[in-house]
Amino acid sequence: MPARFWSEIGYRRALLGALPLLAVLYAIAVLAPSPLTLFVLLVPVGATIGCIELIVNLEADRVEHAVGFRIMNRAHAFWSFGFFSAGMVGALVAQAGISPQWHLAIMVPVVTLATVVVLGRFEAARHRVSTATDSGPRFARPTLAILVLVCVTFSAVVMEGAGIDWSAIYMRDVFMADPFWAGFAVALGAGAQAVTRFFADKFVDRSSPTIVARTLLTILGIGTVLVFVSPYQWLAYVGLALMGVGTSAIFPLAMSAAAQRTDRSAAVNVAALAQISFVGFLLGPPLLGYVAEHFGIRWAFGIGLPLIVLSLITASALGSRPPKAVPAQ
Repeated sequence: MPARFWSEIGYRRALLGALPLLAVLYAIAVLAPSPLTLFVLLVPVGATIGCIELIVNLEADRVEHAVGFRIMNRAHAFWSFGFFSAGMVGALVAQAGISPQWHLAIMVPVVTLATVVVLGRFEAARHRVSTATDSGPRFARPTLAILVLVCVTFSAVVMEGAGIDWSAIYMRDVFMADPFWAGFAVALGAGAQAVTRFFADKFVDRSSPTIVARTLLTILGIGTVLVFVSPYQWLAYVGLALMGVGTSAIFPLAMSAAAQRTDRSAAVNVAALAQISFVGFLLGPPLLGYVAEHFGIRWAFGIGLPLIVLSLITASALGSRPPKAVPAQ
């Protein structure tokens, strides 16, 4: 859906509906009797996630513009805190022997109640002023500049997906970890990512998006190598934590860079970056699964190394020190 569609509905109303719907769709998908059915049932899950991501990223950009300082990474930190919490809950549920079907069914009322409590009185920020005049197409066509930003984010998006979807299986298959310690791998990466995102904006303001991105991509590369070759379980945990740190601010930085472009409206540029990047986020894990099936689970992480090199090469697209945002009048 185009960004203007959600603006017409209202961000508050859209989020109040989309977040519980996402929980319901997951609870339905886990009942799938076959891999093909599961794939089909996950399609609306991905579409719903994409809508939620578009809304929250636009809202974060508008608030960032209004207050006059960066908050994008801190906003994404709470996404990661959510994955950390989900990882810990999932680890405990798996250790207790509760089935995934019951787990996700229980989450539907929990998510619905939490959404109403947190967003019940939410008010969207004012639209930021843009010099672009396009009204917003149904498909946000990526420009060359947006495609370069996709290259910057691709390694972080794919490796974040690998950590979320494959780290527990990696720990189980390589180190024979118990269910709790396998699930803890997901929580560890998400927790490291969340903490880094929460404090990353200060470092971006003090240096530049490009410097911060290249530093994080280097850390991501080190963490990926450790997971790829580690002979010890504790060292693999270190690698997963470093991967969490390395993937932390790349996508938020690219979102800010896309929103700040003046060739088109912020909504169209954010949507263009999001819809292309989420193709990698959604298709990456099954493709990594194919690699793991034929070459071993370690290669599900090792294949990300050339993508990290590509991101390092294109990181300059994030720009040098940007001008401070001007608070809205």
